[in-house]
Amino acid sequence: MEVRAKKALGQHFLTDGQIARRIVDTLQADLPGGGVLEVGPGMGVLTQFLLEREGLDLKAVELDGESVVWLRKHYPALGDGLIEGDFLRMDLETLFPGPFSVIGNFPYNISSQIFFKILEQRDRIPEVVCMIQKEVAERIAEKPGTKTYGILSVFLQAWYDIEYVFSVGPGAFNPPPKVQSAVIRLTRNARTALPCDERLFREMVKNAFGQRRKTLRNSLRSIAVRTLGEEKAAVVLADPVFDLRPERLGVEDFSDLALRFSGEKTPEVF
Repeated sequence: MEVRAKKALGQHFLTDGQIARRIVDTLQADLPGGGVLEVGPGMGVLTQFLLEREGLDLKAVELDGESVVWLRKHYPALGDGLIEGDFLRMDLETLFPGPFSVIGNFPYNISSQIFFKILEQRDRIPEVVCMIQKEVAERIAEKPGTKTYGILSVFLQAWYDIEYVFSVGPGAFNPPPKVQSAVIRLTRNARTALPCDERLFREMVKNAFGQRRKTLRNSLRSIAVRTLGEEKAAVVLADPVFDLRPERLGVEDFSDLALRFSGEKTPEVF
């Protein structure tokens, strides 16, 4: 008896073994101790190939109780590494003593939330390999200057190098999704900190893309006035960069604006 795919959980089970092996082969996971966390193993299509890797400290987090029963029966080698629970609510620091990679066919309806959870642990997660909706994958990997570039693009590219690996059609799943899928790999970059206040950086990015049809001058004016006051804000916002819309700016550009808004970079050195 197979596990029933549950619409409420966004389940579409990958059934193509060749694609599954290719996804697992994309994972480098050359870490001391080989810590790897699989998110949403479902019926174990990736798990089977992960278990073939010698010396891998594998843990799998699955929310669906029916899938957990299936996995315990068919992949007993997981042992205590199979954890029934919600990845989004889990304290990841308790799973591994050191760094660990993440792999999975992420439920498309919560993929963005999964990425934000990963960002919280970015200094412990050097690599992520995942299958997500193709549109989201393209958005994450996109460079500034395109309409698909957005909040998640900026936040993830601040800390990870993004590689679009390959596309996957609906026929590789049961039930087939109504969208195309894609596999991407995130590799932690060398950045240890932003040169600006990170909370201000995040607020500015969210505000800018939340009103992406407006120029930066209009979408960020309220933040500038709050942080600088009316007079200084007017001077800063007079710069031509604020004529642009947010999709034109990369991570370094938003960092630069955050420095201006915090008063750490004065108009004289624009």
